[in-house]
Amino acid sequence: MGVDRLRMFLQRHQRVALDTSVFIYQMEVNPRYVVLADFIFSWVEQAGHEAVTSTITMTELLVPAYRERDEHRVDEFYGLLSTYPNLRWIAPDLETADVAARLRAQYRLRTPDALQAATAIQAGATGFLTNDPIFARVKELKIAVLDELL
Repeated sequence: MGVDRLRMFLQRHQRVALDTSVFIYQMEVNPRYVVLADFIFSWVEQAGHEAVTSTITMTELLVPAYRERDEHRVDEFYGLLSTYPNLRWIAPDLETADVAARLRAQYRLRTPDALQAATAIQAGATGFLTNDPIFARVKELKIAVLDELL
């Protein structure tokens, strides 16, 4: 059932933004979410589709590997994720910071969440995939919370 609901969500978008949780579920092969994550990344690979994410995602993904001093895992993340087809990594600039501040003020988001949402908006993403229901506050994006798809 979750994949069918995810498919319906993705059919309405050409460009989506991915929150860090989607990457974590894929990289860790999370038993509850890996089917959805696999579907998302398969969708991203298809011609005519695009995903964007903030470079904050990479920051969040690398912390455990650096804590464990696992340079091999760091290299694997960079090797896989920096070359993934149709996935664009976007670093925050001043305009994105301004949009993030406005979103943070309006929706009471934490700074990393505001930057993720601002990145999505600035990149022209119409959908946002996450597992954090706080993003439902952001009216500028259509949000899919993975737990709600299951």
